[in-house]
Formats: sequence, C-alpha cells, structure tokens
Amino acid sequence: MATLSYADEGMKTVLLELQHSWAKVKYETPEDKREAAFEKLSSDAEKLARQYPGRAEPLIWQAIILSTQAGESGGLGALRLVKEARGLLLAAEKINPEVLQGSVYTSLGSLYYQVPGWPLGFGDDDKAEKYLQQALALNPKGIDPNFFYADYLYEQGRYKEAMAYVQRTLDAPARQQRPLADDGRRREANVLMQKIQQKLAFYDEFKEVSMT
Repeated sequence: MATLSYADEGMKTVLLELQHSWAKVKYETPEDKREAAFEKLSSDAEKLARQYPGRAEPLIWQAIILSTQAGESGGLGALRLVKEARGLLLAAEKINPEVLQGSVYTSLGSLYYQVPGWPLGFGDDDKAEKYLQQALALNPKGIDPNFFYADYLYEQGRYKEAMAYVQRTLDAPARQQRPLADDGRRREANVLMQKIQQKLAFYDEFKEVSMT
C-alpha cells in the first residue's frame, strides 16, 4: 500500500506540473509559439499515461492538451487531434469518470458542441448538453463546467440561461493550486458575458420595436 501511495503522489505532482504548463501556454505564450508548445506538452502527457496505465487522470489531461492544441492548429489536423482526444476521454470515462471532479464529462461536453457534426466531425449538441450536465452534477460550483455550459447555451441561443451560468463561472471558488488557469478562465468568462449582454440587449430592443 505504501508503494501505491508513493506512486500516487508522484503522478499527482507531475499532473499538477502539466496543468501549470498548460495554463502558461494557453494564457501567457505568444500565439505563434503556442501550437509547438502544446505539441511538446502532449508528448509529456502521453509519457505520463504510459507510466501510469489504468489511471484516468493522465488520459484526461492528455485529451485536454490535444483539444487545446487542435484549437491552435485548425484544419484537418485539428479534426485528427480532437478525435484522438475523444478516444482518450472515452477510455478515461470507463476507468473512473469521477476523478478530477468529473473533468472527463466537462471535456467530452465541450468537444461535442465545438467540433463540427457529420460528415466532417462527431459534433452532437444533445450529447454535449448531457455530458455538461453530468459534469455540473459532480462539480456544481466548478469554474470549468459552468463556463463551458454557459458557452454551450450561448451557442444554442439560450442567452438568459447562459447569463446565469456565466455568472456562476465568475462566482466560482478559486482553486488554490491553479491560480493562472482560474485567472485566464475568468477573463474568458468576462468576454462571454459581454457577448451575452449584447445579444440580450438586441432582443430587448427588438421586442420594444415590435410592440410599437
């Protein structure tokens, strides 16, 4: 048992380093250098997954890194990366979907609404909402599930609901070990809130004109 505990702590330490590196690349690295940086991080995550077979956490973070890398690369290469990411997440879901406060559900949900649907990709809005709601059931105050559900609702044109969840994102408790990621996500949430406010203002103005 002591050996298992020691190995567990070793994995958590390396995983936290990966999380810090991901946030630094995503939020602080110049755009022209991000794709290469994510590629290296993906390689590091793959090594961690091989080092700890049968653990869901490294698979989830490898998938998160691949998904973010896809956003930087775009095109057909991006589709390959997100398909690989989905495969890793589905494998992690079978191992233990509740680790990392249900991050596997948050990540699957975000993939399913951001990736194009058939015939280009596997995007599916119904699956996206199902997974994001599962993520919120496990981590109702979490900054990430609330942000991605707000973004999903915005993309669906459900602006009033989106506003409620983006506010929950901004009110989410800080994660002591991930201040850079929290700061970056809150900045994204503020941008999303402005977009939602613009849509709500437009529809309010449209209703007033229609009633006159």
